Amino acid sequence: MCLLLLALQAHPVYKLVIAANRDEFYERPTAPAGFWDESPDILAGRDLRAGGTWFGITRKGRIGAITNYRDPASLKSAAPSRGRLVSDFLIGEEDPQAYLSRLALNPGNYNGFNLVVGAGDRLCWYSNRGHGIRPLLPGIYGLSNHLLDTPWPKLSRGKASLRRILSNNLHPSSEAIFDVLLDPSVAADDRLPATGVGIEWERILSPIFIASPSYGTRSSTILFIDREDRVAFLERTYGSTPGQHRDLAFEFMIQK
Repeated sequence: MCLLLLALQAHPVYKLVIAANRDEFYERPTAPAGFWDESPDILAGRDLRAGGTWFGITRKGRIGAITNYRDPASLKSAAPSRGRLVSDFLIGEEDPQAYLSRLALNPGNYNGFNLVVGAGDRLCWYSNRGHGIRPLLPGIYGLSNHLLDTPWPKLSRGKASLRRILSNNLHPSSEAIFDVLLDPSVAADDRLPATGVGIEWERILSPIFIASPSYGTRSSTILFIDREDRVAFLERTYGSTPGQHRDLAFEFMIQK
Protein backbone atom coordinates (compact mmCIF):
# COMPACT_ATOMS: atom_id res chain seq x y z
CA MET A 1 0.00 0.00 0.00
CA CYS A 2 1.32 3.38 -0.90
CA LEU A 3 -1.24 5.85 0.38
CA LEU A 4 -3.12 5.77 3.67
CA LEU A 5 -5.47 8.51 4.92
CA LEU A 6 -6.74 7.99 8.45
CA ALA A 7 -9.29 9.93 10.50
CA LEU A 8 -9.31 8.86 14.16
CA GLN A 9 -12.06 10.24 16.41
CA ALA A 10 -12.52 13.06 13.90
CA HIS A 11 -16.20 12.59 13.00
CA PRO A 12 -19.40 12.51 15.07
CA VAL A 13 -20.66 9.22 13.60
CA TYR A 14 -17.47 7.34 12.69
CA LYS A 15 -14.69 6.89 15.21
CA LEU A 16 -12.39 5.61 12.48
CA VAL A 17 -12.27 6.23 8.74
CA ILE A 18 -9.44 4.89 6.60
CA ALA A 19 -9.01 5.48 2.88
CA ALA A 20 -6.14 3.71 1.17
CA ASN A 21 -4.61 2.92 -2.20
CA ARG A 22 -2.46 -0.09 -2.87
CA ASP A 23 0.15 0.55 -5.56
CA GLU A 24 1.97 -2.44 -7.01
CA PHE A 25 3.38 -3.94 -10.19
CA TYR A 26 0.54 -5.23 -12.35
CA GLU A 27 2.20 -8.61 -12.74
CA ARG A 28 2.16 -9.37 -9.00
CA PRO A 29 -0.67 -11.83 -8.31
CA THR A 30 -3.25 -10.62 -5.81
CA ALA A 31 -6.47 -11.94 -4.28
CA PRO A 32 -9.30 -9.46 -3.63
CA ALA A 33 -10.61 -8.76 -0.14
CA GLY A 34 -12.37 -11.59 1.63
CA PHE A 35 -12.40 -13.60 4.85
CA TRP A 36 -9.44 -15.96 4.82
CA ASP A 37 -10.14 -19.71 4.77
CA GLU A 38 -7.44 -20.60 7.30
CA SER A 39 -8.07 -17.51 9.49
CA PRO A 40 -11.78 -16.78 9.05
CA ASP A 41 -11.74 -13.79 11.41
CA ILE A 42 -9.46 -11.87 9.01
CA LEU A 43 -10.92 -9.69 6.28
CA ALA A 44 -8.22 -8.55 3.86
CA GLY A 45 -6.86 -8.80 0.37
CA ARG A 46 -3.87 -11.03 -0.17
CA ASP A 47 -0.51 -10.94 -1.89
CA LEU A 48 -0.43 -14.34 -3.57
CA ARG A 49 3.34 -14.26 -4.05
CA ALA A 50 4.38 -13.80 -0.40
CA GLY A 51 1.12 -14.55 1.44
CA GLY A 52 0.73 -11.37 3.47
CA THR A 53 -1.53 -8.37 3.09
CA TRP A 54 -1.35 -4.58 2.92
CA PHE A 55 -4.52 -3.76 4.89
CA GLY A 56 -6.97 -5.76 6.93
CA ILE A 57 -9.30 -5.98 9.90
CA THR A 58 -10.56 -8.84 12.05
CA ARG A 59 -14.01 -9.52 13.46
CA LYS A 60 -12.60 -8.54 16.86
CA GLY A 61 -11.49 -5.14 15.54
CA ARG A 62 -7.76 -5.69 15.12
CA ILE A 63 -6.50 -3.48 12.29
CA GLY A 64 -3.25 -3.43 10.36
CA ALA A 65 -1.97 -1.45 7.37
CA ILE A 66 1.46 -0.98 5.83
CA THR A 67 3.21 1.26 3.34
CA ASN A 68 6.72 0.84 2.00
CA TYR A 69 9.37 3.44 2.73
CA ARG A 70 10.88 4.43 -0.62
CA ASP A 71 14.66 4.16 -0.44
CA PRO A 72 15.96 2.02 -3.33
CA ALA A 73 19.59 2.45 -2.26
CA SER A 74 18.96 0.41 0.89
CA LEU A 75 16.83 -2.40 -0.58
CA LYS A 76 17.81 -5.92 0.43
CA SER A 77 16.64 -8.55 -2.02
CA ALA A 78 16.60 -11.32 0.61
CA ALA A 79 14.55 -9.40 3.20
CA PRO A 80 11.26 -11.04 4.26
CA SER A 81 7.94 -9.76 2.93
CA ARG A 82 6.65 -6.70 4.76
CA GLY A 83 3.05 -7.78 4.18
CA ARG A 84 3.60 -10.50 6.76
CA LEU A 85 3.90 -7.80 9.42
CA VAL A 86 0.23 -6.98 8.90
CA SER A 87 -1.07 -10.54 8.72
CA ASP A 88 0.99 -11.63 11.75
CA PHE A 89 -0.55 -8.85 13.82
CA LEU A 90 -4.07 -9.67 12.65
CA ILE A 91 -3.66 -13.35 13.42
CA GLY A 92 -2.18 -12.76 16.88
CA GLU A 93 -3.50 -11.31 20.12
CA GLU A 94 -0.56 -9.12 21.10
CA ASP A 95 -1.17 -5.55 22.25
CA PRO A 96 -0.36 -3.08 19.40
CA GLN A 97 2.42 -1.30 21.27
CA ALA A 98 3.93 -4.58 22.45
CA TYR A 99 3.89 -5.95 18.89
CA LEU A 100 5.63 -2.87 17.51
CA SER A 101 8.12 -2.83 20.40
CA ARG A 102 9.16 -6.35 19.49
CA LEU A 103 9.63 -5.37 15.83
CA ALA A 104 11.67 -2.34 16.88
CA LEU A 105 14.28 -4.57 18.52
CA ASN A 106 15.55 -5.56 15.05
CA PRO A 107 14.66 -2.74 12.66
CA GLY A 108 17.10 -3.88 9.99
CA ASN A 109 15.41 -7.22 9.39
CA TYR A 110 13.05 -5.69 6.82
CA ASN A 111 13.22 -3.20 4.02
CA GLY A 112 11.79 0.19 4.94
CA PHE A 113 8.15 0.29 6.07
CA ASN A 114 5.48 2.22 7.91
CA LEU A 115 3.13 0.08 9.97
CA VAL A 116 -0.13 1.13 11.60
CA VAL A 117 -1.72 -1.41 13.95
CA GLY A 118 -4.60 -1.13 16.35
CA ALA A 119 -6.99 -2.96 18.62
CA GLY A 120 -10.12 -1.50 20.13
CA ASP A 121 -9.78 2.27 20.11
CA ARG A 122 -5.95 2.28 20.18
CA LEU A 123 -3.83 2.82 17.08
CA CYS A 124 -0.05 3.07 16.88
CA TRP A 125 2.40 3.87 14.09
CA TYR A 126 5.95 2.65 13.72
CA SER A 127 8.53 2.94 10.94
CA ASN A 128 11.85 1.14 10.90
CA ARG A 129 13.17 4.34 9.28
CA GLY A 130 11.73 6.59 11.99
CA HIS A 131 12.32 7.33 15.66
CA GLY A 132 10.21 5.11 17.89
CA ILE A 133 6.59 4.09 18.26
CA ARG A 134 3.87 6.74 18.18
CA PRO A 135 0.40 6.18 19.66
CA LEU A 136 -2.05 8.11 17.50
CA LEU A 137 -4.18 10.80 19.12
CA PRO A 138 -7.50 11.97 17.62
CA GLY A 139 -6.92 13.66 14.27
CA ILE A 140 -6.39 13.14 10.56
CA TYR A 141 -3.17 11.50 9.42
CA GLY A 142 -1.53 10.47 6.18
CA LEU A 143 1.11 8.00 5.09
CA SER A 144 2.74 7.52 1.74
CA ASN A 145 6.27 6.22 1.16
CA HIS A 146 8.07 8.32 3.75
CA LEU A 147 7.28 8.97 7.43
CA LEU A 148 3.92 9.79 8.98
CA ASP A 149 2.48 13.10 7.69
CA THR A 150 5.48 13.91 5.48
CA PRO A 151 3.98 16.75 3.41
CA TRP A 152 4.33 15.28 -0.07
CA PRO A 153 1.84 17.03 -2.40
CA LYS A 154 -0.47 14.03 -2.83
CA LEU A 155 -0.55 13.38 0.90
CA SER A 156 -1.35 16.98 1.78
CA ARG A 157 -4.04 17.07 -0.90
CA GLY A 158 -5.55 13.78 0.22
CA LYS A 159 -5.68 14.78 3.88
CA ALA A 160 -7.30 18.12 3.05
CA SER A 161 -9.91 16.42 0.86
CA LEU A 162 -10.76 13.82 3.50
CA ARG A 163 -11.00 16.51 6.18
CA ARG A 164 -13.38 18.51 3.98
CA ILE A 165 -15.63 15.51 3.29
CA LEU A 166 -15.83 14.53 6.96
CA SER A 167 -16.39 18.11 8.10
CA ASN A 168 -19.28 18.71 5.72
CA ASN A 169 -21.16 15.41 5.92
CA LEU A 170 -22.73 13.58 8.84
CA HIS A 171 -22.89 10.51 6.62
CA PRO A 172 -19.95 10.89 4.22
CA SER A 173 -20.32 9.35 0.79
CA SER A 174 -18.01 6.46 -0.01
CA GLU A 175 -18.07 7.62 -3.65
CA ALA A 176 -16.76 11.03 -2.61
CA ILE A 177 -13.88 9.32 -0.80
CA PHE A 178 -13.22 7.01 -3.76
CA ASP A 179 -13.01 10.15 -5.91
CA VAL A 180 -10.22 11.41 -3.64
CA LEU A 181 -8.37 8.12 -4.14
CA LEU A 182 -8.78 8.41 -7.93
CA ASP A 183 -7.06 11.81 -8.16
CA PRO A 184 -4.50 11.61 -11.03
CA SER A 185 -2.96 15.06 -10.46
CA VAL A 186 0.80 15.13 -11.03
CA ALA A 187 2.85 17.38 -8.76
CA ALA A 188 5.03 20.12 -10.21
CA ASP A 189 8.68 19.18 -10.51
CA ASP A 190 9.75 21.69 -7.88
CA ARG A 191 7.49 19.98 -5.33
CA LEU A 192 8.60 16.42 -6.02
CA PRO A 193 10.57 14.56 -3.34
CA ALA A 194 13.98 13.12 -4.15
CA THR A 195 13.79 9.49 -3.06
CA GLY A 196 16.40 8.00 -5.36
CA VAL A 197 14.20 6.71 -8.19
CA GLY A 198 14.93 9.51 -10.70
CA ILE A 199 12.79 12.40 -11.87
CA GLU A 200 10.67 10.40 -14.36
CA TRP A 201 9.57 7.94 -11.69
CA GLU A 202 9.05 10.72 -9.16
CA ARG A 203 6.54 12.20 -11.61
CA ILE A 204 4.84 8.85 -12.20
CA LEU A 205 4.55 8.19 -8.46
CA SER A 206 3.39 11.69 -7.49
CA PRO A 207 -0.40 11.32 -8.07
CA ILE A 208 -2.75 9.80 -5.51
CA PHE A 209 -3.88 7.39 -8.25
CA ILE A 210 -0.87 6.04 -10.15
CA ALA A 211 -0.96 4.71 -13.70
CA SER A 212 1.98 3.56 -15.82
CA PRO A 213 2.60 0.67 -18.22
CA SER A 214 3.99 -1.63 -15.54
CA TYR A 215 3.05 -0.22 -12.12
CA GLY A 216 0.08 1.55 -10.63
CA THR A 217 -2.82 1.67 -8.21
CA ARG A 218 -4.29 -1.82 -8.06
CA SER A 219 -7.04 -1.21 -5.52
CA SER A 220 -8.66 1.37 -3.26
CA THR A 221 -10.12 0.51 0.14
CA ILE A 222 -12.36 2.45 2.50
CA LEU A 223 -13.02 1.41 6.09
CA PHE A 224 -15.72 2.96 8.30
CA ILE A 225 -16.15 2.03 11.97
CA ASP A 226 -18.98 3.84 13.70
CA ARG A 227 -19.42 4.51 17.41
CA GLU A 228 -21.57 1.39 17.79
CA ASP A 229 -18.71 -0.75 16.37
CA ARG A 230 -20.40 -1.36 13.03
CA VAL A 231 -17.83 -1.97 10.30
CA ALA A 232 -18.16 -1.22 6.60
CA PHE A 233 -15.23 -2.37 4.45
CA LEU A 234 -15.32 -1.37 0.77
CA GLU A 235 -12.76 -2.42 -1.82
CA ARG A 236 -12.52 -1.27 -5.42
CA THR A 237 -10.06 -3.16 -7.64
CA TYR A 238 -8.95 -1.88 -11.00
CA GLY A 239 -8.36 -3.76 -14.21
CA SER A 240 -5.75 -3.08 -16.84
CA THR A 241 -8.27 -1.17 -18.97
CA PRO A 242 -8.88 2.42 -17.79
CA GLY A 243 -12.29 2.87 -16.22
CA GLN A 244 -12.79 -0.80 -15.37
CA HIS A 245 -13.25 -1.73 -11.73
CA ARG A 246 -14.84 -4.29 -9.43
CA ASP A 247 -16.45 -3.41 -6.10
CA LEU A 248 -16.70 -5.56 -2.98
CA ALA A 249 -18.46 -4.60 0.25
CA PHE A 250 -18.52 -6.24 3.70
CA GLU A 251 -20.40 -5.25 6.85
CA PHE A 252 -20.24 -6.73 10.35
CA MET A 253 -20.25 -5.86 14.04
CA ILE A 254 -17.01 -6.00 15.99
CA GLN A 255 -17.10 -8.85 18.47
CA LYS A 256 -16.24 -7.87 22.03
